[in-house]
Amino acid sequence: MKNIIKIAWRNLFRYTRRTLLTSSLIVVGVTLVIVFGGVGNFFKNETISTLTNTTIGDMQIHKKGYVSSIDNLPLNITIPEKGLKKIEGILNGNPEVKAYSERIRFAAMISNSVQTTNIRLTAIHPEQENQTCADLIKKIKYGDPNPNTLLKPGHIIIPLNIANGMKLKIGDEVVVIATNKDGSVNGLTLKIFGISENISGPQGRDGYVHVDDAISLLRIENGEITEIAVKLNNFDRLNKTYLQLKNDNLSKMIGQKNNGQPSFEIHTWEDLSPFASIAKIVTLLIMVVRVFINLIILISILDVMMMSVYERVGEIGTIASLGTSPSKILMLFLTEGLSLGFISAVVGGILGMVFLSIISAIKLNFKFGMMKLSLVPQIPVGEIAIILVIVILISTLASLQPALKASKMEPVEALRHV
Repeated sequence: MKNIIKIAWRNLFRYTRRTLLTSSLIVVGVTLVIVFGGVGNFFKNETISTLTNTTIGDMQIHKKGYVSSIDNLPLNITIPEKGLKKIEGILNGNPEVKAYSERIRFAAMISNSVQTTNIRLTAIHPEQENQTCADLIKKIKYGDPNPNTLLKPGHIIIPLNIANGMKLKIGDEVVVIATNKDGSVNGLTLKIFGISENISGPQGRDGYVHVDDAISLLRIENGEITEIAVKLNNFDRLNKTYLQLKNDNLSKMIGQKNNGQPSFEIHTWEDLSPFASIAKIVTLLIMVVRVFINLIILISILDVMMMSVYERVGEIGTIASLGTSPSKILMLFLTEGLSLGFISAVVGGILGMVFLSIISAIKLNFKFGMMKLSLVPQIPVGEIAIILVIVILISTLASLQPALKASKMEPVEALRHV
């Protein structure tokens, strides 16, 4: 085997220019896959982290039918106090659940006596929300640089675009007007406690109030809420925990509808955010680039090995006539292709890691509203290992057909080309 490797290396460098060109193509391809995958996965993971850690949570629980009407923020499709206690028992008993936050979401109008505009409000328990969506406080500009709570009763957090449009600042008083589920219009004067980044986009109109103020404004008497945001200990176990809660727990709750279906429904962040489609597109693009590069590698090595066989027909006949077995001839050509792919993949992997390290060291900054994001992609060691294995397998596969062709040549026929 040692001699076969030596001969394979010698044969590769007999045609130095062709070998280097093919190897360079593979190196560039592997490097691009690693860099594109690292940067693409960074943006995807950072955005998912922002969504789940600031607004949505990993999962949400609603009364059945609420999500299909969520754009209207209905107050008549709520989780009653009795059902809430049962859900709390299930969540408290699940070791995968880290925290949860009970919310009341509703549409309202906000006025400063000069201007009036619409706003979507989420009423929260500050302690619960801070544990469930820990990064929310980072998206808010407070009058106090070190606020000791996310939100206080009698106060409101408004989005940046509303604050700019109505020329509001922290400490100003505004009147919040809302219609409860019975159709009564109510108003409440609140003081601006903070101004939040437009988390849901440039046109975002999402603000926050304390749950006690929402109960007073909407005249809620029975303790119902509209949603529960859930945070898990391990995000990677999201799908498993989701299925467990959906199939084993919520479906067995007392108080089911007559048709035997649960009164409540649970959704992951993917069901609730339009970015889930973008995340899937990013993943698909990475897969397409990976497949495209693998095809280039396959064709390149196949072409090199086929040319090597045709150019060395006489040599194959000579070594075959000297008693070299077909299996050794097969191994010789397979080793050549495998060596070409392996060395090129390793060099490409190293260059990919170097480029990602340079990008991380530079820390390119991007600004989204009040949030600054530094491009610091991590080196995907596991993905690099997978890419190397794939390239090696493809190199072997591409070398197999030419190697079989060489091993099956009859010595007499091959010697005619000498």
